Amino acid sequence: MTEKVTTLYEAIGGDPVVRALTHRFYELMDRLPEARNVRAVHPPSLEGSEEKFYEYMTGYLGGPPLYTDKRGHPRLRSRHFVAEIGPVERDEWLLCFRRAMDETISSQVLRDLIWAPVERLAYHMQNKAPDDKAP
Repeated sequence: MTEKVTTLYEAIGGDPVVRALTHRFYELMDRLPEARNVRAVHPPSLEGSEEKFYEYMTGYLGGPPLYTDKRGHPRLRSRHFVAEIGPVERDEWLLCFRRAMDETISSQVLRDLIWAPVERLAYHMQNKAPDDKAP
């Protein structure tokens, strides 16, 4: 007898919720004045970034491995070296993610399960100290 394992992807509502989460995340980044620094390290159009983030989050949460199937290993830190990510950008990114998650994932328990590793990842992505001028 085998037990069915429910992934976070399934538990939050699958593709529609991951799409909503990633879309809202980039909407917030594009519109919130308090996200201006993190927005500035992105290209003028967020469309490509949103699609990549959707693909990544789908696999990250236990859904289909869309990102790796299309692009290979994420190598997140090395792919982000082109952007200067200091504490301000990191915290603005986390602000947008937290708000997007609060607006799109109904369960506080599931949001808490997702938040801790995402927060650790955001700290890992930082490549500039507060007083650095370059990464």
